[in-house]
Amino acid sequence: MYKYDIREYKRKLRDKYKTIRKNLSEEEKNALDNEIKDRVCRLRQYKKADTLLCYVSTPIEVNTIPLILQAFKDGKRVAVPRCIDNTREMEFYYITSLDDLAPRTFGVLEPIDGRCQKATEFSNSICIVPGLAFDYAGFRLGYGKGYYDRFLCNYPFTKVGVVYESCMRGKLPHGRFDIPVDVLVTQRAAKRIFPL
Repeated sequence: MYKYDIREYKRKLRDKYKTIRKNLSEEEKNALDNEIKDRVCRLRQYKKADTLLCYVSTPIEVNTIPLILQAFKDGKRVAVPRCIDNTREMEFYYITSLDDLAPRTFGVLEPIDGRCQKATEFSNSICIVPGLAFDYAGFRLGYGKGYYDRFLCNYPFTKVGVVYESCMRGKLPHGRFDIPVDVLVTQRAAKRIFPL
């Protein structure tokens, strides 16, 4: 009997959406990233939040550096993730400038050990969530390591997914423990997600 292999299906989806992103020209990507950043900053949830939890982008992701810099200008505290060695978990640390970051896990910029204060309380914050693709119910296709899945299980505040319109999908496979985002932001729109 044929058994559906969800891991293989997700791997193919990841390859598809990585290719879509890699095929964006630098000019096109910059324009999309700026539009997404502006839409995030217009969100009521962003304006009300004291703290922005935000991933530090890699070249194929929605560029979050301008958003981080804007949050500094807007007087918000900014915390970014640092992976915990030998686990699939991460913690957030406050940064005060991009100089607080250095390449670490998978070559991603992370807070420098000993320089930054660990964030332990997240009230009045929003979390910017990465994903290779999102569906219209707010579920995401990540990179398969599970760092954000584990963190979001215990994060009860506003979760904002940022994604290119070309990486939106009607429905993505997800498990019963997967956590959808509350708001999806593309270059075209910001959409509140209502629970299924």
